[in-house]
Amino acid sequence: MSTRLLEACVADAASLHAAVAGGADRIELCCGLELGGLTPSPGLIRLATAMPLPVLPLVRPRSGDFVYGSADIEVMLADIAAIRAAGLAGVVLGASQEDGRLDAETLGILLKAASGLAVTLHRAFDLVPDIAEATETAIALGFQRILTSGGARTAPEGVSGLKATLAAARGRIAVMAGSGVDAGNVAALLRAVPVDEVHSSCSAPQKTQAQAAVALGFAAASRRQTQADNVAALKQAMAGL
Repeated sequence: MSTRLLEACVADAASLHAAVAGGADRIELCCGLELGGLTPSPGLIRLATAMPLPVLPLVRPRSGDFVYGSADIEVMLADIAAIRAAGLAGVVLGASQEDGRLDAETLGILLKAASGLAVTLHRAFDLVPDIAEATETAIALGFQRILTSGGARTAPEGVSGLKATLAAARGRIAVMAGSGVDAGNVAALLRAVPVDEVHSSCSAPQKTQAQAAVALGFAAASRRQTQADNVAALKQAMAGL
């Protein structure tokens, strides 16, 4: 049987429970999935402390790029402290320079604050101009894993970048493939590139119930929500590969 782990990315309370029910191995917790994910609320973090599997909240203080100033860093440090105080397993971090290279100085500050927690480098990695250089930086900083789509919009489209990341990692850091991964394509992806872990929201669109909110621009016509059946199907597709 496969020993690869499935991390479910969830952005609300219902999705959190669905990920557990579906058999996810670990959870990345966020909010605002339609924005690429933002730091989850204190209430969602508190709810996650009751879950029977590791939960790593995303630390991303705003939408947009990953080039952070001093005010952003101050917020991120406070969020890391709150996540630590809540007792969750770790955090998901990333920071870029304007040219896309990893911001090792900022990441060093954040990782010092997260000392003792599990730490994932998020898809800021997909912006880097040199995969080998960025992988060495991630290892030197002390990250446990890199979440990447191989520099493409989706992991199935980024096989060459995923292969390059695995080659650069040489078993010194876990490589987790994410973006656009589902039960229908994961087997082909893992045959092409044997990454250590898989990351997916395992979600489906859910129609917004209050159409008045849509009309006033408060909400989109639908939003994506993690489904327990999708988690279970992805786990089954990964098994035995």
